[in-house]
Amino acid sequence: MNLPAARPQPLGELIARLSALHPKRIDLSLDRMHRLLARLDHPERLLPPVIHVAGTNGKGSTIAYLRAILEAAGLRVHVFTSPYLVRINECFRLGEKGGGRLADDGELRRVLEHCEQVNAGDPITIFEMETAAAFCLFAEHDADVVLLETGLGGRLDATNVIDRPIAVVITPVSMDHTEFLGNSLTVIAGEKAAIVKRGAPVICAEQAPEAMAVIEAQANRMRAPLHAAGQQWHVGVERGRLVYQDERGLMDLAAPKLFGRHQFDNAGLAIATLRAIEAFRIGMGAFEAGIVGAEWPARMQRLVSGALVDQGPKGCEIWLDGGHNAEGGRVAAAALGDLEERVSRPLVVIAGMMANKDAGAFLANFAGLTRHIVAVSIPGRDNAMPPDRLADAARALGMRVENAASVEAALHALARLAYEVPPRILITGSLYLAGHVLAINGTPPA
Repeated sequence: MNLPAARPQPLGELIARLSALHPKRIDLSLDRMHRLLARLDHPERLLPPVIHVAGTNGKGSTIAYLRAILEAAGLRVHVFTSPYLVRINECFRLGEKGGGRLADDGELRRVLEHCEQVNAGDPITIFEMETAAAFCLFAEHDADVVLLETGLGGRLDATNVIDRPIAVVITPVSMDHTEFLGNSLTVIAGEKAAIVKRGAPVICAEQAPEAMAVIEAQANRMRAPLHAAGQQWHVGVERGRLVYQDERGLMDLAAPKLFGRHQFDNAGLAIATLRAIEAFRIGMGAFEAGIVGAEWPARMQRLVSGALVDQGPKGCEIWLDGGHNAEGGRVAAAALGDLEERVSRPLVVIAGMMANKDAGAFLANFAGLTRHIVAVSIPGRDNAMPPDRLADAARALGMRVENAASVEAALHALARLAYEVPPRILITGSLYLAGHVLAINGTPPA
């Protein structure tokens, strides 16, 4: 697919213009997507084999493991993920021999402008436009596989136009985005499981029983082989190492570099996925290299240097996590518990959240670890939760809470306190907040 060269134009200006084509931030439908793809002459039909990933938590980390393993095996991997942390380029990764790279501004301008021109001013969401642009870009470049992450849900998500994926992956399903996906785990699981396609293997993380029942029923309807955690495959931790087992045997691998017990589960899901795809024959060395080498920013990420780190209390630890729902809070709190067992430090949580999130359910995970919460807003987000509302949720849990104008102000205030032991600080509650932190710290994702 050869598209015309783009004229120079600031990328932010282009994104703003495309965002104005539809008045709603989220409006789930496949009609607009099918219309645009038809006008584009169906780039989605020209893609390399696709692994389609849905779920509530762990999608990005699982994709990071998949990419790292596949690249360690010498394969070229295109990746489309969302949302981005600092730059929209993070959503579009092009596979090349020896590893991939983020699409540059010129490449993105060209495909986005082409989609804009073909769309001819019709209503469309920015995510639909970005997804179509990813398909156009990926169709231009040879690769061995595409890793495709759903944006929201699955059934009506813009990515759910792929008819024949080589595998479908479902990460843990939990309560989130209830205003769009439904107010029960059963309904939400049905939305996620709708990406299952006839005959394509379904690789599923461990789920709550009601979610698992929905996924199993959908796999049966679509005659799709199901590979479920705890049933067809198992992953665990033994002596600090990752141990994976399925009917083909046992793998004893080094621990993931990404921190937290949940990362063993995400890595196991990636291993199970690649072992379920008959077209791939990946050696033990590539599995271990990928598990150890995978990186995914703002998921229990230790910030060890940067402009923001320099503003905190001397000798403190600063961790960044984009978790924003109850389950995301649970795994972050579990990771902090592991850190506390290794080296005990007082914990402070700096939290900022979006207005549609359940702050009480998220913060409750930290009630047994700290009583010190600092509530901040999220710069540049009109729909961010006011710090006062977040603070009220913390107080209702018996936590000591204060407000700060910004993350920087919160760190300055903490630096003035007298600590016998330098504190451990977690900045959390939103990927948007995490992106802001990485930007001002000077450590954006590469």
